[in-house]
Amino acid sequence: MYDDILLPFDGSDGAAAILHHASEIAHRFDATIRVLYVADTTRYSVTRVGEQTVDTLVGKGREVVEEAGQVLDTLATPYETDVVQGNPAPTIAAYAEEYDYDLIIQPTHGRTGLSRHVLGSVSEKVLRLASVPVLTARMRPDEETLTFPYERILLPTDGSEAARRAARHGLSLAASIDASVHVLAAVPENVPERSLLGDEAVGEAAATEAVEAVLDVAESMDVAEPKTHVAHGDPVERIRETIDEHAIHAVVMGTTGRRGTDRILLGSVAERTVRTAPVPVITIGGE
Repeated sequence: MYDDILLPFDGSDGAAAILHHASEIAHRFDATIRVLYVADTTRYSVTRVGEQTVDTLVGKGREVVEEAGQVLDTLATPYETDVVQGNPAPTIAAYAEEYDYDLIIQPTHGRTGLSRHVLGSVSEKVLRLASVPVLTARMRPDEETLTFPYERILLPTDGSEAARRAARHGLSLAASIDASVHVLAAVPENVPERSLLGDEAVGEAAATEAVEAVLDVAESMDVAEPKTHVAHGDPVERIRETIDEHAIHAVVMGTTGRRGTDRILLGSVAERTVRTAPVPVITIGGE
């Protein structure tokens, strides 16, 4: 399922855990990891050392990927390293597409306020820009260690084509690691139960249709029938509740969805889920 994994890595506190998680995934799928450090060209980092002009961030990057490589060596994980210059988020997304990676794995600190905009913005921009699946894991010292293989996977859906693409990916992943699947559709507050025009399901009817569409995909893929949930309220809160109540190990969802009062806008929901979920979130971008 995954042959080549891109791991953007900056060596920040807590990020080492993502190396171990990526290593477990790589071993399961016989994949190779490329550890990538992006020297941020939006920051001034050039200095003089003697007669030479040196980019200190490039130097730091070489140290970071070397240290990451040492960890992967101890885990007997095949890997490569690279240090490039650029604006981090678009550079990561473009790099993954250019070299045909199957998966990007990245950590996020899941902070709020100013620190989130500084530290979390790169992760959130990557999941918006990337054309390949992105696994984002929140690095928080007060939360459980990352689990793999995942035993239970949650697929939030709004019935859109993006959600169906994500469902297919999540179902394929579940089949490959023998995980059980939960499907969730949330009905936001103040959504009517039936369309005034009478030509489209809304509210709970639409949520039920969205869930049934995923069941159809699961059946076509010969995946064991998922457990289903239709809930009312804020989608991100319902996702978090489902994670807690059913001991979910990973979430797979789309980053774009159908707009309107009758559907979840998955874009904002995905970003908020990545920011707050205590488990890895795999996001599938639009095509």
